[in-house]
Amino acid sequence: MTVATPDPATAAHPEPAGVDNRVVVGGAALTWRTLPRPALPDPAAVLAQSAVHALAAARQHAVHGTELLLSTASRVDEAMRAELSEAGFSVTVVDDDGAHPSAPARARDADPGRLWLLTSGSTGRPKRVGHTLDTLTTVRADQPERTWLCPYAPGTYAWWQVVTLSLTQPGQHLVVVEPDELDDWPALAAAHGVDAASGTPTFWRRTLYRDAAALARVPLRQITLGGEPVDQAILDQLRDLLPAARISWIYASSEVGASIVVHDGRAGFPVDWLDRETAGRPTLSVHDDELVITSPYHGAGLAGPVRTGDRVQVVDDRVLITGRLDSDEINVGGSKVSAGVVRGVLTGHPAVAWARVTGRRAPVLGRMVVAEVVLAPADGAGVPDEAALMRWCADRLPEHAVPRRIRVLTEIPVKETLKSDV
Repeated sequence: MTVATPDPATAAHPEPAGVDNRVVVGGAALTWRTLPRPALPDPAAVLAQSAVHALAAARQHAVHGTELLLSTASRVDEAMRAELSEAGFSVTVVDDDGAHPSAPARARDADPGRLWLLTSGSTGRPKRVGHTLDTLTTVRADQPERTWLCPYAPGTYAWWQVVTLSLTQPGQHLVVVEPDELDDWPALAAAHGVDAASGTPTFWRRTLYRDAAALARVPLRQITLGGEPVDQAILDQLRDLLPAARISWIYASSEVGASIVVHDGRAGFPVDWLDRETAGRPTLSVHDDELVITSPYHGAGLAGPVRTGDRVQVVDDRVLITGRLDSDEINVGGSKVSAGVVRGVLTGHPAVAWARVTGRRAPVLGRMVVAEVVLAPADGAGVPDEAALMRWCADRLPEHAVPRRIRVLTEIPVKETLKSDV
């Protein structure tokens, strides 16, 4: 194990092009250049205690090429720490006092320039996916000056997408949202001139639900959604509230990178994008209702077609991503129901701010469709009850797909990844 020095004279690479961009974190206005410079072991699995420590580790990697896996402590349990140690990483807590490394269980030489991402673990235990700063940097053309909001958990693919943009592009400033600032981020964004923001659909739904008026006061010119299925309802709500903003949704993952980008305001992507081969761009295909992607932005060892585990449905001229294969399909008495399609119908109701649809064991049928919803604040039109929501669904779905139970929650649930496991 070696230790990377913060001395610029020993840097493996020059300072990145965005080093003088503003970085606002924890209420402090810094730049990438003025971030702390922890001396990191090599290779290091860094558990950042706050956003500023995560950003500092990212900058150190960009300059020194340290082999790095970056996460928050809450995403790495004891079993994962042991696994990382056995894999030769020095598990290193970085806080205000600097870096606190532990010796790896098995020492090995570092792989210079390697970045590792932990998958979200939505299909089981998180996996490590190898990248480099180059494969994580997907925006390379010159951009108009922007101040980006970054609400994502450090070390996730979405976090790296915003971070690499700010690191590599002059004029791409960054305002980072700490977990305790998540509920009131529009005020933070307005105070620091944020005009571009990226978040999951759950992130945007929570913001609309908690204080749509505060969101409307943020002068957003670019809104990006990703990380979960994106339905027409959330796109329409954001367009109606912020008509001056360009709204984009992105399909991206640790395995295949940012592979689909849609700007036309519609859910899904055009069906004529399927099986279209263009040099330097991902190829999209569907096999057995599963999205398959061959991407130039893939992780290490994932060249060629990658089965994404996401279920798709072709509706007219669009390909809709409805959810994970292992959770989207509900078998009701031999008839298949897409939980994502039912969810889209529920969130299409003007009084529904969020919905989750699952299957529950039932006599005779085997499974039945059930749902949880969060209702939007009443606007004078009245609050629908369970029967009214079931009638709404019955008018738009086949009988076997209509939820038989609908439970009302008082808050939109969200995980550290800004997802709600829908």
